Amino acid sequence: MRNNTIGSLIWLRLMRFTNQSNQMSNEFLKRFDLTTAQFDVLIQVRTYQPLTQMELAEKVTVTQGGISRMLARLEKEGYIVRKQDWKTKTISLTDKAEALMEQVMPEQLAFQTSFFDDVLSEEEQKTLYALMSRVHKHSEKKEIPPE
Repeated sequence: MRNNTIGSLIWLRLMRFTNQSNQMSNEFLKRFDLTTAQFDVLIQVRTYQPLTQMELAEKVTVTQGGISRMLARLEKEGYIVRKQDWKTKTISLTDKAEALMEQVMPEQLAFQTSFFDDVLSEEEQKTLYALMSRVHKHSEKKEIPPE
C-alpha cells in the first residue's frame, strides 16, 4: 500500500464499498425474491419501457448472455412480457412487476440512502455526488493507454 496514490486508494475504497453494498443489497432484496441485478433490470425496464434487449443491456451492469438468462427468468416469474413488433422485440413490465416495484422501491431506496444518511451531512452528500458525477463523466471519455 506504500506506493499507492490517493487516486488508487479512492478507487480501492469505491470498489470495496460497491462490493459490500451489493452484497448487503442482495441480502436485503432476498425478502422480495430479487437480486440487485434483477432489481436494476426491473428499474430500467420500468423507466424506459418498452425497450429492446439491446437497449436494456446498455443500461445495466449485466452481460448480454446474462441478460438473456435473467429476462427468461423474469418472464417465467411473470414480471416482464416480451412483445414482437414486426422486426423488433420489446420488453415491458407486467402488472405483477409494477405492484412488486411499488413495494420494493421505497424500501430499497431507504436502505441505500441509509449508507450515506448515517454518516454524511446533506451538504457532504451533495459534494460527494458532484465529485462522483464529475469523475464518472470523465471516465466515460477515458481511453485505455496504448501498450
